[in-house]
This record gives sequence, structure tokens and C-alpha cells, in this order.
Amino acid sequence: MASSDLEQLCSHVNEKIGNIKKTLSLRNCGQEPTLKTVLNKIGDEIIVVNELLNKLELEIQYQEQTNNSLKELCESLEEDYKDVEHLKENIPSHLPQVTVAQSWYMKSRLTYGQINDVIKEINKAVISKYKILHQPKKSMNSVARNLYHRFIDEETKDTKGCYFIVEADIKEFTTLKVDKKFHVLLNILRHCRRLSEVRGGGLTRYVIT
Repeated sequence: MASSDLEQLCSHVNEKIGNIKKTLSLRNCGQEPTLKTVLNKIGDEIIVVNELLNKLELEIQYQEQTNNSLKELCESLEEDYKDVEHLKENIPSHLPQVTVAQSWYMKSRLTYGQINDVIKEINKAVISKYKILHQPKKSMNSVARNLYHRFIDEETKDTKGCYFIVEADIKEFTTLKVDKKFHVLLNILRHCRRLSEVRGGGLTRYVIT
């Protein structure tokens, strides 16, 4: 219910209460047959006011729930900000010039720019995943809820407290192709100790290190 609708409802309630007060001033004349119709109208007005007050109470409860949801969302966004800052500190914008890694670039005909682009996409996938994990469940749509349950199912004791993704996350949140070239890039990152692998249940988890 919009704010204008709530104001209109309150105005309507006040109008009804005012009408009741005016007609109740005639209560001493209630025994007169000619005023029985007025008293019946008063009874009807009381019923209407009672229903409006019930609606008003429900609206107030809804507004309180909305405020609580907004508070939870703000707290979640603060957590997301902390996660992003952590990822920025732990995922490099470029790879160090390691001699062994250079031989990998030469063999695979890859450039620093290509590797950095992959790092950015992995960063994007990690942030998107953990944004959903920190999102209040009540605000999730069906797609986010299904992803949330998949993320939880993929966790193991070895990934506790770690940030990790799987190939499904790459496909879900990035435009990268999970092909031979992609796996070569992952091997480079793993060799440079930027990623580690946790296998189990037929799934490979790429942990940010």
C-alpha cells in the first residue's frame, strides 16, 4: 500500500469516527421510534470503522516488516562491500613476472592481457556468487534461491571459510568459454598460487588463495 493510500485510509477512519461522535450525541433520544434508523446506521458505521482499523493495523505491520527487510538489506550490502574489498586485496590486477609462468605464456601463446581478462571474469563470478549467498532469503527470486541451494550443496569441510567457484559459476556469471584454453589459464593461475583445487563428488572447486 502506497503512502498516499495510507493517508487516505486514515482520513476515512477519522471521518467515520467523527460521524459516530455526532450521532452518539443523540443517544438519549434512542428510545424514540423515529430515531431507531439513526441508531442502526451508527451500528453499521461502527462495523465499518472496526474493519478499517483492522486494515490499518495490518498496514502498520507490513510497514514494520518492510523496514526490517531494508535494514537486513543494508547489512547485507555492507557485508558485500567487505567481501569485495577482500577480493580486491587477494585477486591481483596482474600476475607477477614469474620465469616458469612466462614459459607457459610462450607455449600457450597467451598474453598478460588475456590472463588479466580471465582474472577479472573470475573476480566477477566470485562476487556474483557471494552476493547471492549474503542476500536475505526473503528477497530472493526463484532463480537466486536455486543458485543459493546449489552453492550450499557444493561446499565441503575443505572449503570452509574460503572463496571458491566451479565451472557452473563461470558459465552462469561470465562470458568465458570453459574450453581447453580456459583450463590452461587456470593451470597458470594455480602454478602462480593464485588458485587451488579441491576435488570431490565429481566436482572441481577453484579456491581463491
